[in-house]
Amino acid sequence: MSETVTVRGFAGTDIRKITTDKGLPISTFRLASTPRRFDRESGEWVNGETNWFNVTCFRNLALNAHSTLAKGDPVIVTGRLKIRPWENDAGQRGTAVEIDADGLGHDLTFGTGSFTRLNPGSSEQGASPAPEADQEGPDTQKAEASQQGWDTSASDQREAAPF
Repeated sequence: MSETVTVRGFAGTDIRKITTDKGLPISTFRLASTPRRFDRESGEWVNGETNWFNVTCFRNLALNAHSTLAKGDPVIVTGRLKIRPWENDAGQRGTAVEIDADGLGHDLTFGTGSFTRLNPGSSEQGASPAPEADQEGPDTQKAEASQQGWDTSASDQREAAPF
């Protein structure tokens, strides 16, 4: 089974990063997702059962997740769902529910955040942040974005938005 899902929850473990022998960065963590519903009889919000997911990130997503997320952070994860049976050496059996993440980030329902874009031409492991906006004027940034072939019309619309 391999379906695309989006899950909201909290990082239930520290984000662990490894690098394979071939240099592929991988980050993993456990995601806890507990649905809440309003109980009309008691007039209170109640928790449902917590679902646990193993989340795996690769390449730049792995590096960025490891440097950005921490245990307890509210996150939203989108990726491919995989459900696999497992058995250990002691004969115990179970089912692992995994998400191979395509994207993830903080859930802004619970707080604010900021975003730092990485330079588009930088290597995966040596990626460096793009220059800060106050170090270069908007015209310089637009010219560089145009040279890269990026559409700058969306950023103009965001700057002009009344909200």
